[in-house]
Amino acid sequence: MAQPLCEYFGDCGGCLFQNVDYYSQVENKRRQLVNAIGCGDVRVFTDREYFYRTRVDMVFHPGGIGFRRKGVWYQTVDIGRCVIANERINELIAEVRDYFREVDYFQVRKNSGTYRYAVIRAPGADSSISIVLNADSTRLLPARENITRFAERTSAGHVVITYVPRNTDISISQDYLAVKGGDVLAVELLGKRFGFNVQGFFQNNDRMALSMQEYVAGLLAGYDTRSNHLVDLYGGVGTFGIINAHLFREVTVIESFPGAVESARENVRHNGVENVAVLELDAKRLKTATLAGPLTVITDPPRSGMNPKTITELIRLRPELLIYVSCNVKQLGRDLEKFKGYRVKSAALFDFFPHTPHSEAVVELVAEGEGGPEG
Repeated sequence: MAQPLCEYFGDCGGCLFQNVDYYSQVENKRRQLVNAIGCGDVRVFTDREYFYRTRVDMVFHPGGIGFRRKGVWYQTVDIGRCVIANERINELIAEVRDYFREVDYFQVRKNSGTYRYAVIRAPGADSSISIVLNADSTRLLPARENITRFAERTSAGHVVITYVPRNTDISISQDYLAVKGGDVLAVELLGKRFGFNVQGFFQNNDRMALSMQEYVAGLLAGYDTRSNHLVDLYGGVGTFGIINAHLFREVTVIESFPGAVESARENVRHNGVENVAVLELDAKRLKTATLAGPLTVITDPPRSGMNPKTITELIRLRPELLIYVSCNVKQLGRDLEKFKGYRVKSAALFDFFPHTPHSEAVVELVAEGEGGPEG
């Protein structure tokens, strides 16, 4: 057992395992990955146990902001400091709490009110605050004026007002307005700059994201891929494809979300990588893409895993090397069972989210009969 660092532990539903020794947490996650993929040799990568998150979604309530109470979805625990969020986020939490006191907060049981969430992000040297409002409220104009005044005071680089329907429980939307800065955040990974929309997905732990990118780049560098075509599947804003483009003849980033596609194309332009193309396509329609071989594939699907149609097409295409990046170990195991004709060559665990059940895994798959790395 361990002594929780967080004063709200047990009440807040955000962390589950602060009372468990960190070594034991990591070992449990390693065993889960071993059991899921049937490979006992798993490398483990860890970093900071606390103060690592680059995004928090906080709930407005009477007198402040907080997180949902553990086991009680309609109650909120007032939070002054989150020990798994990075220090910059905690500075911004204080600014939001100091300014937005006694606002017309959204009451989930009544489905009414105006202020819903404060989504606070601080990746790299950048920062943003998204104040999420009930789009059906009759008090949107005074709320907008209030947030605009806050934007003049806060140290956040970007402030946006986001509108969501009252009958949904979401904290992102394409209906938003930037009242300070813009709508793009930026981070640097391995010498490349990556911009992404404030409403979009990006890895929630800077240091572990860098560690995983270095690891994947090292795997690829072990193969002679100069004549190969890299397919960055579920490619997001293009990180894997752009970072490793110099190792390949050509690269295709495949992504279905239009906002991420736009960011990926801008990242290609900004980083000056001329052999990378970005294709807006749902991965389950992979068979409609023209992908000249020989192929190498990096696939980084959502928690739901890969569509069976996608797996079928990948087996037909038969890439020499397939690197599966997963945020859901159980689903990873289920998907790997379908990759007939491939074997697990290596596996690694990245503990992006200490004190939670979540982690990331990277599995190196090679086609049976293929040679493997050079030398």
